[in-house]
Amino acid sequence: MAAAGPAATDLEVVRGKRAALFFATVVIVLGLPLWWKTTETYRAPLPYSEISGLNSLKLRLMVPVTVVFTQESVPLDDQEKLPFTVVHEREIPLKYKLKIKCRFQKAYRRALDHEEAALSLGNIQEAETMLAEPSEQAEGSLTVYVISERSSLLPQDMMSYIGPKRMAVVRGIMHREAFNIIGRRIIQVAQAMSLTEDVLAAALADHLPEDKWSSDKRRPLKSSLGYEITFSLLNPDPKSHDVHWDIEGAVQRHVQPFLSALSAAGNFSVDSQILYYAVLGVNPRFDSASSSYYLAAHSLPHVINPVESRLGSSAASLYPVLNFLLYVPELAHSPLYIQDKDGAPVATNAFHSPRWGGIMVYNLDPKAYNGSQLPVSVEVDMVRVMEVFLAQLRLLFGIAQPQLPPKCLFFGPKSEGIMTWELDRLLWARSVENLATATTTLTSLAQLLGKISNIVIKDDVASEVYRAVAAVQKAAEELSSGHLASAFAASQEAVTSSERAFFDPSLLHLLYFPDDQKFAIYIPLFLPMAVPILLSLFKIFLETRKSWKKPEKID
Repeated sequence: MAAAGPAATDLEVVRGKRAALFFATVVIVLGLPLWWKTTETYRAPLPYSEISGLNSLKLRLMVPVTVVFTQESVPLDDQEKLPFTVVHEREIPLKYKLKIKCRFQKAYRRALDHEEAALSLGNIQEAETMLAEPSEQAEGSLTVYVISERSSLLPQDMMSYIGPKRMAVVRGIMHREAFNIIGRRIIQVAQAMSLTEDVLAAALADHLPEDKWSSDKRRPLKSSLGYEITFSLLNPDPKSHDVHWDIEGAVQRHVQPFLSALSAAGNFSVDSQILYYAVLGVNPRFDSASSSYYLAAHSLPHVINPVESRLGSSAASLYPVLNFLLYVPELAHSPLYIQDKDGAPVATNAFHSPRWGGIMVYNLDPKAYNGSQLPVSVEVDMVRVMEVFLAQLRLLFGIAQPQLPPKCLFFGPKSEGIMTWELDRLLWARSVENLATATTTLTSLAQLLGKISNIVIKDDVASEVYRAVAAVQKAAEELSSGHLASAFAASQEAVTSSERAFFDPSLLHLLYFPDDQKFAIYIPLFLPMAVPILLSLFKIFLETRKSWKKPEKID
């Protein structure tokens, strides 16, 4: 019996050691990997190297220019050299991480019979009608016709002509350096119709330093998939004025053709409203010399905020909202005029605010009050009003007058309110702006995810990032190939995918615990379980070490 006691005790000790080793093995082999796998933050792989490469992206904007030479436009020896291609490339000097080069690829050829017949006419409009723009002419491309030095197609004091379509006319010259002289004239015309430093600076205004460009450069709207336009009639004194305006007919006649021509740049929706008792936030000042009231230029910024609270159009809109306000001043402040910085009355009696809209003050004829009972019936001249609003709409989209070369004949836009090459120039600017925005968004997202390691990156977010990177690369390739339409579509896709990934709700850092909170949660759970196991392993280690040091007995 005495020997059975120690034997049972030794068996208990061995069984305890085996149990401790078994628990430790299960925890280390199964428990810890399973816990690590189930609690790790899932992060789908992202193309970090490709995103970092976007910062050094070099854009080459290629403008295809077809140059057509008529008879006697250049010396006969030079005509025999046709056709051939000349490339003119220059770098746009913008201090921005994207290096932008403009490449004019001029394809010289002789005029066809119908082109010779059209350019031999004595009227440029008739010739332009006969030289109908070919349906297969791509967006962003230009056609320049070189006419004889003695041609009567242009006035004798004019060296070139820019039309509403993708067409221009340049006078030739009988000189041994004819191609070089004419080539410089063509570049001047092509730059005016396509890309200039000012156009790209306005497109990249949000990405350039504040001190490099004036506030006028920041006038254009940011690129967007859609825009909402709201026309509002403000009648602060309905007891004195009964105002009627045919806004629906005016939009159909004046605004809709412009928006239809501009549909390639985005989708548009138009609505209107009438606001009564809506007054300006600034009290007009009285001018005793003219017996009228005026708003000084320095007070115009304070006019918008009080009125904007009454509009209520931008609160629930997903797209940028453009507000155009027609203000009929109250009887106590009539007539009301807007002054410029020099104190002179503005001819249109209107002003506009960048990326917001415009306001026009509509004064009544003083004769309307003679012998009339109040309220006076007012019929708004919508032609005059829409001319002002359409001019402001062009400015808000960055469609300004081109920088014409010397002695260049130029007619303004027709009924559409925009010329075809102006739309191409807008698409060039929007494509560059979209690429800059997408590149900045992707770079910021990569830096954010690199610094904060416990943000979950889902597969759908990663797919949007891959799609955005591919779209940026595709847009850059299409721009370098001169395919403006496909480049603009790819740039829009790049912006949409990059912003969808950046603003995905799953990327919110506050949804996940930081490391200190994880320790605070898991230590009370694992510590009571880990202490007995660790103590048992430590005791087993000490006993094993002691048994190794015990000397063997030699009989």
